[in-house]
Amino acid sequence: MSGAAADRPADGPETTSAQTDSTDEATADSESAIDVTEPEEQESERDKRFGKPGPPFDRRSPYLFGLLLGLGLLTAYAAGNLLTTMGSVILQVVVSLFIAAGINPMVVFLQRRGFPRPWAVLSVILGVLGALALFFVALVPVISDQVAKISANVPDWIEELQRNQRVQQLNEEYQILDKVQDYVASGDFVSSAFGGALGVGLAVINVLVTGFIVVVLTLYFIAAYDQTKNAIYRLAPASRRERVSKLGDRVFDGIGGYVSGAFIVALCAGLSTLVLLFVIGMGEYAVALAFVVMITDVIPMIGATIGAVIVCAITFATTDLKTGLIAVIFYIAYQQFENYVVYPRVMSRSVDIPGVVTVIAALVGASLLGVVGALLAIPTAAAVLMLVREVYIRAQDER
Repeated sequence: MSGAAADRPADGPETTSAQTDSTDEATADSESAIDVTEPEEQESERDKRFGKPGPPFDRRSPYLFGLLLGLGLLTAYAAGNLLTTMGSVILQVVVSLFIAAGINPMVVFLQRRGFPRPWAVLSVILGVLGALALFFVALVPVISDQVAKISANVPDWIEELQRNQRVQQLNEEYQILDKVQDYVASGDFVSSAFGGALGVGLAVINVLVTGFIVVVLTLYFIAAYDQTKNAIYRLAPASRRERVSKLGDRVFDGIGGYVSGAFIVALCAGLSTLVLLFVIGMGEYAVALAFVVMITDVIPMIGATIGAVIVCAITFATTDLKTGLIAVIFYIAYQQFENYVVYPRVMSRSVDIPGVVTVIAALVGASLLGVVGALLAIPTAAAVLMLVREVYIRAQDER
């Protein structure tokens, strides 16, 4: 008895502490239960006041998909209108950068001769501005005078054509030459072509303003050529920036080589035309027609043919049949020489593109942007072809 009684006081505190712990846990559970139920009661009160909220939007919900699709279409439409509005400005920037890339080889040429980059750029800029000033001061009056003479002689040339028996028969049936002669003699064909005197003035002002903007942008681009390229390259991720820079340099070098080569080819065509016209006795029209041939020869594929047709037609009209045939034979021979000797040698280092791709690119460019598109099409196609070879085909080969 005494032993059992002695053990009870010893067990009493342990039992009390266990009860205390269970009591504390129950209290904590009750407090936590209170904390949990209070927000639920608050939510129920909110549901009574404002209604029970629905489930969150499903990402696959047709409503959400339609909303995002509509916003995307509106954004695309706004961006398209913005690009259409800024189309002329974007085209001027692209043409200026294109010309700057064509001028850059001259800067590089001077740098290789020991000129620092700033002095080389300054020399090229002064040379370009001097060439433009010389053209407007020395050649524009001569060209305009010779164009005026050509326009004044058109009625006489038409009379010469009327003496041909076949032409007389066609004229009697359709009165083509009479209409052309009256149209040219009236002096209104230039005005009607541009929509009247006001249209002529606006067209001239537009050409001058566009030319001035292109010249200024070209000077800025050539002065900051390396900075412009680096700014474009920095748009690429840092992990791929080195490769993008190397591919971009090849693209810019190709554009520069193409522009320089096209200028050399066109200059050769213009000088050969100048020599031909002086030899066959058409010196009074030589400068104007040589300039026309040089400008048209820049246009891929059909430019040289257009210039040759113009010169040969005027030669037939102003001289005899023998001289006209000489001009025709000369241009047939020269175009073969240009296509198989001059052009491949000049362009071999800059444009690596198959002939069929050249034709397709020129047709697509001309249909999109006219003459400017035809000029930009070939170097653009060469750049795209190079990127396809170096990026896509190389990735396919490594699979």
